[in-house]
Parts: sequence; C-alpha cells; structure tokens
Amino acid sequence: MRVYEQAHKFDVIHSHVGYPALPYASSVETRPMTNSRDDFFYPRSRYHGNFSPQHLAFNANLQEFAQKVGYICALETNGKLPPGAAYQQIKALWEQLKSSKKTLGIGETPPEA
Repeated sequence: MRVYEQAHKFDVIHSHVGYPALPYASSVETRPMTNSRDDFFYPRSRYHGNFSPQHLAFNANLQEFAQKVGYICALETNGKLPPGAAYQQIKALWEQLKSSKKTLGIGETPPEA
C-alpha cells in the first residue's frame, strides 16, 4: 500500500478496503480509519449481554433480522415492494430467526448440575 509510504504527510488515512489494510497501519504513526461496504450497509452494534457463543450468534442473527426488516419496510413504504410480498419476506425472516433461536438453545433452561 503506497499511501503508507507517505503516511507522514497525513493526519488520518481513511481506507475503504477494510481490514486487509490494518497490517500496514501498524508500521506508521498516522491514525488509520477503516470502513468497508459491509460495515456501511450492515452495521452491527456491540453485544453487551451475558456472553456465550450462542448468545453472541443469536444477537448477530437478531441484528441481521432487524436490518433486513428495515430494508423491506422502506421498499414497501416507497412503493417498490407490494405489501403482500413484504409480509411474506418478513415472515420468512421471522421463521429463520425462530429456527436460529431453537438451534442455539436460546431461552432454554440449562440442566441442573
């Protein structure tokens, strides 16, 4: 990455290639900023609940569900998607989320030790 060879000329280096640029960033004092297209289109919030791999995975699925429902609602609101199709798509997403909850064992009482 040639920009890092000239890093001393900049206050900030803003990279749109995402994480692949980070190894170069450690070799310079200039502060890097990264963002990728996925970070922009599919933002995720940090998880602050009780940690377990299952809870973290379900939270990611829940955030993805919410993001997609938001897109579907926007398309329906702007007349780009018929109401019936919007309903069917949201219903399918809901079924996927319910399946994820069941598969991950979310909400089940753990056996007594």
